[in-house]
Amino acid sequence: MKKLSHEDILKIKPSKEDVLKKKRSPIIVVLDNIRSLYNVGSIFRTSDAILAEKIYLCGITGTPPRNEISKTALGAQDVVPWEYEKDVVKTIKKLKRKKIKIFAVELAHKAKKYDKIVTDFPVALILGHEVNGVKDEVMELVDGCVFVPMLGRANSLNVATCFGIVAYEFLKKFNNKRKK
Repeated sequence: MKKLSHEDILKIKPSKEDVLKKKRSPIIVVLDNIRSLYNVGSIFRTSDAILAEKIYLCGITGTPPRNEISKTALGAQDVVPWEYEKDVVKTIKKLKRKKIKIFAVELAHKAKKYDKIVTDFPVALILGHEVNGVKDEVMELVDGCVFVPMLGRANSLNVATCFGIVAYEFLKKFNNKRKK
């Protein structure tokens, strides 16, 4: 087996225009007070990979254009729809009015393992501050809470890594529902 060269990958890579025309997945991402711009960029990149519908950047979460975001997003910030909203609660309430199921990605009582959730779509996944997590006032508004189990001593994964695991699981659930 031979890996693809950078040139081979560039030949099969869709154009920005082609990506912008694609039907998006009914998965919305809400970032609240994510302090690392590198995490923001990485979440943009994963959101592009799953064709997330939109990213809401809330609170202190940085917004493009920023070199730190671009460094890890690798262009995803230009193809994933996003908007900034200072107040995350306002954003959540707006999504709830649209009948979007809201899930916090957080360690919490009654949280379910990320692969055990049963839901309808569209959904919004909320990720909070790297240390303090999702705010209590937001937790009061969610329809559910998911977590990624940790088998060692660490409490949690990096927020961008955790998002990748959860996002692909929700994409799998959506694709399975669509096939039925």
